Amino acid sequence: MGRFQLGEFEQRVLLAILRCSDQPAAADVRRELERVLEREVSRGAFYTTLERLEAKGLLTWTLRARPAGELPERFLDVTREGLAELGAARRSMLEMWRGLEAIFDEGRK
Repeated sequence: MGRFQLGEFEQRVLLAILRCSDQPAAADVRRELERVLEREVSRGAFYTTLERLEAKGLLTWTLRARPAGELPERFLDVTREGLAELGAARRSMLEMWRGLEAIFDEGRK
Protein backbone atom coordinates (compact mmCIF):
# COMPACT_ATOMS: atom_id res chain seq x y z
CA MET A 1 0.00 0.00 0.00
CA GLY A 2 1.13 3.55 -0.56
CA ARG A 3 2.25 6.00 2.06
CA PHE A 4 -1.07 7.87 1.97
CA GLN A 5 -4.65 6.73 1.91
CA LEU A 6 -6.04 8.70 -1.01
CA GLY A 7 -9.66 9.71 -0.71
CA GLU A 8 -12.02 9.16 -3.61
CA PHE A 9 -12.10 12.84 -4.59
CA GLU A 10 -8.30 13.10 -4.34
CA GLN A 11 -8.00 10.13 -6.70
CA ARG A 12 -10.45 11.70 -9.12
CA VAL A 13 -8.57 15.00 -9.13
CA LEU A 14 -5.26 13.27 -9.88
CA LEU A 15 -6.90 11.17 -12.60
CA ALA A 16 -8.50 14.26 -14.15
CA ILE A 17 -5.08 15.93 -14.30
CA LEU A 18 -3.73 12.87 -16.13
CA ARG A 19 -6.72 12.82 -18.49
CA CYS A 20 -6.09 16.41 -19.55
CA SER A 21 -3.21 17.70 -21.63
CA ASP A 22 0.37 17.88 -20.38
CA GLN A 23 0.41 20.38 -17.48
CA PRO A 24 -3.27 21.34 -17.71
CA ALA A 25 -4.68 24.51 -16.22
CA ALA A 26 -6.55 23.98 -12.96
CA ALA A 27 -9.73 25.33 -14.55
CA ASP A 28 -9.51 22.68 -17.30
CA VAL A 29 -9.07 19.93 -14.71
CA ARG A 30 -12.12 21.16 -12.81
CA ARG A 31 -14.17 21.14 -16.02
CA GLU A 32 -13.00 17.58 -16.78
CA LEU A 33 -14.06 16.50 -13.28
CA GLU A 34 -17.48 18.06 -13.76
CA ARG A 35 -17.84 16.38 -17.16
CA VAL A 36 -16.98 12.92 -15.83
CA LEU A 37 -18.87 13.27 -12.54
CA GLU A 38 -21.84 14.91 -14.28
CA ARG A 39 -22.18 17.43 -11.47
CA GLU A 40 -20.76 20.76 -10.39
CA VAL A 41 -17.51 20.71 -8.40
CA SER A 42 -17.23 23.58 -5.94
CA ARG A 43 -14.18 25.80 -6.30
CA GLY A 44 -13.52 25.55 -2.56
CA ALA A 45 -13.48 21.74 -2.48
CA PHE A 46 -11.38 21.58 -5.64
CA TYR A 47 -8.69 24.07 -4.61
CA THR A 48 -8.55 22.72 -1.04
CA THR A 49 -7.93 19.27 -2.51
CA LEU A 50 -5.20 20.65 -4.80
CA GLU A 51 -3.47 22.21 -1.78
CA ARG A 52 -3.74 18.97 0.22
CA LEU A 53 -2.32 16.92 -2.68
CA GLU A 54 0.53 19.40 -3.08
CA ALA A 55 1.31 19.23 0.67
CA LYS A 56 1.51 15.43 0.34
CA GLY A 57 3.93 15.81 -2.58
CA LEU A 58 1.52 14.18 -5.03
CA LEU A 59 1.22 17.12 -7.40
CA THR A 60 3.06 20.29 -8.27
CA TRP A 61 1.85 23.45 -9.89
CA THR A 62 3.28 26.51 -11.57
CA LEU A 63 1.75 29.92 -12.12
CA ARG A 64 1.74 31.42 -15.58
CA ALA A 65 1.01 35.04 -16.31
CA ARG A 66 -2.07 35.98 -18.27
CA PRO A 67 -2.99 39.22 -20.05
CA ALA A 68 -2.82 42.40 -17.98
CA GLY A 69 -5.57 42.70 -15.42
CA GLU A 70 -6.19 38.94 -15.19
CA LEU A 71 -5.03 36.67 -12.39
CA PRO A 72 -2.22 34.23 -13.15
CA GLU A 73 -3.29 30.71 -14.02
CA ARG A 74 -2.24 27.56 -12.11
CA PHE A 75 -0.90 24.65 -14.21
CA LEU A 76 -0.73 21.18 -12.65
CA ASP A 77 1.51 18.11 -12.79
CA VAL A 78 1.15 14.76 -11.01
CA THR A 79 4.46 13.78 -9.39
CA ARG A 80 6.07 10.32 -9.52
CA GLU A 81 4.89 9.82 -5.96
CA GLY A 82 1.38 10.83 -7.05
CA LEU A 83 1.46 8.20 -9.80
CA ALA A 84 2.70 5.60 -7.30
CA GLU A 85 -0.08 6.46 -4.84
CA LEU A 86 -2.71 6.24 -7.57
CA GLY A 87 -1.35 2.85 -8.57
CA ALA A 88 -1.46 1.66 -4.95
CA ALA A 89 -5.05 2.90 -4.55
CA ARG A 90 -6.06 1.13 -7.78
CA ARG A 91 -4.47 -2.16 -6.74
CA SER A 92 -6.11 -1.96 -3.31
CA MET A 93 -9.54 -1.32 -4.80
CA LEU A 94 -9.18 -4.12 -7.35
CA GLU A 95 -8.21 -6.48 -4.52
CA MET A 96 -11.35 -5.49 -2.60
CA TRP A 97 -13.49 -6.21 -5.70
CA ARG A 98 -11.85 -9.57 -6.41
CA GLY A 99 -14.27 -12.45 -5.99
CA LEU A 100 -17.39 -10.28 -5.81
CA GLU A 101 -18.26 -10.38 -9.51
CA ALA A 102 -20.92 -13.06 -8.98
CA ILE A 103 -22.80 -10.87 -6.51
CA PHE A 104 -23.18 -8.16 -9.11
CA ASP A 105 -23.81 -10.56 -11.97
CA GLU A 106 -26.72 -12.03 -9.92
CA GLY A 107 -28.30 -8.59 -9.72
CA ARG A 108 -28.51 -8.38 -13.51
CA LYS A 109 -30.73 -11.47 -13.80
